[in-house]
Amino acid sequence: MKYWVAYKTIVYKEVSRFVRIWPQTILPPAVTMTLYFLIFGNLIGSRIGEMGGFSYMEYIAPGIIMMSVITNSYSNVVSSFYSSKFQKHLEEMLVAPVPNWVILAGYITGGVTRGLMVGFVVTCVAMIFTQLHVHSMLIMLLTVLCTSILFSLGGFINGAYAKSFDDVSIVPVFILTPLTYLAGVFYSVDLLPEFWRQVSLFNPILYMVNAFRFGILGQSDIGISAAFLVIGGFIAVLTWAAMWVLGKGAGIKD
Repeated sequence: MKYWVAYKTIVYKEVSRFVRIWPQTILPPAVTMTLYFLIFGNLIGSRIGEMGGFSYMEYIAPGIIMMSVITNSYSNVVSSFYSSKFQKHLEEMLVAPVPNWVILAGYITGGVTRGLMVGFVVTCVAMIFTQLHVHSMLIMLLTVLCTSILFSLGGFINGAYAKSFDDVSIVPVFILTPLTYLAGVFYSVDLLPEFWRQVSLFNPILYMVNAFRFGILGQSDIGISAAFLVIGGFIAVLTWAAMWVLGKGAGIKD
């Protein structure tokens, strides 16, 4: 409870930041995902038929929801932390008698909150187009929470090392987007030739999408234990990296 006020203040700043401009932060993902459902679900899905024993619309819905969570968790933290550097008020936070883990926890909570809010909105949109019957509420919630934490941590590290606003968009455009589209969002990796299926196993987002799909549909191309092992491993590594960045001031004090 000693540092509760500091944590609460950072979280309030982070949440109020994106809630205040919700037409720019919450609404666009809902519109974008609606287009995905219309184009891939209705137009293309009607020709594809079933996949994995489900209608194509049902099959892609969990992946599309996860896409929105990943993108918004990451973008919220990277843009906010870099803005703090750019506007020169991050230094005041770093010299305050507040541990680095409290600062990190505040930013991560803000990213997770936005990711979950957008994920909820996109889920409501998905319910307009198809019915989603939750197979395991625990696995579904645990997957989306851990994924949001993981990409909030990634956004924090990116924001720390970014030197310009262009650097903020490099990772989402050239790394996150390709990995997300190649993570089995719109197809089952079991349909791929064996070589490319094995290559896909090196994509960490594949495990998140499939774990979330299992939580909703009860179907996955990846073992659930392996999926949580990968997700937990990445969270541990990125948490250590983020704490190291804060401790050393790498990218922050340059």
